[in-house]
Amino acid sequence: MEIPSQHSQHRRAEELPLVTDSARVAEVRALDEDRTERVVERAAELLDVHGREKWAERVEAEDADWDELISVIEDEERGHENLLTELSSLKDRYQRPFSSLMSVVVEMDEEFDFVPGQYATMRYEHTPRPYSIASSPNAEGIELCVRRVPHGRFTSKLFEDLSEGDRVTVRGPNGDFVLEEPSGRDMAFLATGTGVAPLRSMIKYSFEEGHDEYEGERRDLWLFLGASWKDDLAYREEFRALDDEHENFHFVPTCSREEYLSDWPGETDYVQQTLVKYLDKTVEGNLSDDLARYATEPANDIDARIDPDNLEVYACGVNAMVSMLAGAAKDLGVPEDHVQYEGYG
Repeated sequence: MEIPSQHSQHRRAEELPLVTDSARVAEVRALDEDRTERVVERAAELLDVHGREKWAERVEAEDADWDELISVIEDEERGHENLLTELSSLKDRYQRPFSSLMSVVVEMDEEFDFVPGQYATMRYEHTPRPYSIASSPNAEGIELCVRRVPHGRFTSKLFEDLSEGDRVTVRGPNGDFVLEEPSGRDMAFLATGTGVAPLRSMIKYSFEEGHDEYEGERRDLWLFLGASWKDDLAYREEFRALDDEHENFHFVPTCSREEYLSDWPGETDYVQQTLVKYLDKTVEGNLSDDLARYATEPANDIDARIDPDNLEVYACGVNAMVSMLAGAAKDLGVPEDHVQYEGYG
């Protein structure tokens, strides 16, 4: 979908020069947590409840072959699909290397201008990869949000070897996934995983520049962020603080697997399904059957609701998910000119 040419942010993005800058890594930090201990504890609890004490002991001793365990459960626990689903999820988390989500702050040798929502290509040890810029243009340097690709040689090396002081090359900026000009419309940011990176840039910039208001009226800014586990919600504490600080910013995280590890009180559905719960009641009658069944009581107590007719939407994440997010926004009645999206992977 093309972004309307009248948007000056779009014109500015087109006019920015493409540059190749030598840069220094200023900070590398993990955004997720090492939760191995809790995964082991939870798996053992499940196995005990189902009479699998020996397996529970092996799991606690970290002497269990998880693939063998899952195979045994598949063969012998017919009718216990929930147990299998939970154990399979715990197995995936147990086998996931730490860290698998990190922030990389890069300081440029020269000025590097970009528009919120754009991406840059970082070259490390002769291998280039594009990453959305997660920081505001007002910040020093740029911040990138990187997820480890399972069995990926480059990201594995990046996570294991990249450290403060390393020299990298950054080329860019690129991309036309940018903010519309300020208006009286509210804003909904929809993301899965590291798709939140460009949205963070947009949100921070909007508050810094006072674009959360228009002609003296506050605009509601919503962020719906989906992930499997709560520590996969990049910048979650920052977004919660922003929610506390601004009455017109509403952070709605949704996690599909977190309830397996903690007493997760939040949303658990897909992002587009969660969005439906926060719609103004007057528009629920216009929903398709597929979306109407999710118009249930929301998990978060937010004193604001969304009017699709008065909304602009920004969606980012893996291609398949973004297609669903953008499609849902249009189905809700958001004008097509005000639905912008970018996918990857």
